[in-house]
Amino acid sequence: MRPDAVAVAALVILLFPMGYFLLASPAFLLVKLDIPPVTQLLRGMFNIQFRMIGATGVLATVAFLVAGRPLFAIGIGLIASLAIWGRGWFMKRMDDQLSARDAGDADAVRRLRRLHWSGMLCNAALVAALVASIPYVAMST
Repeated sequence: MRPDAVAVAALVILLFPMGYFLLASPAFLLVKLDIPPVTQLLRGMFNIQFRMIGATGVLATVAFLVAGRPLFAIGIGLIASLAIWGRGWFMKRMDDQLSARDAGDADAVRRLRRLHWSGMLCNAALVAALVASIPYVAMST
């Protein structure tokens, strides 16, 4: 398999979990976040999303390095790093708001919704950037 084909395949594989999250996460806009099972499911979805992007991002970074595309490797490596580091940051904030909600803080649900929106928007921006880069990745070196 040609190195360029490996790079394109790695990009597509990275897009799968991001695309799933892009389609699945808006469903949580239709439910209240003061329901514990709903927020447990939302938390789990964010947790696995960060893990999947981190893992597939590392693999895609290696694929771009093998393909001789160091600039793309840096870009994908930044996405993977953001997912790996961001998971701890994001999940801590989500857990803090869940604890605050359970302790009776009326504003915690609003802050949870804001976290939800920010996670969705960041993912959408990354998906748009990756989809826009496909033609450049697919070009022969």
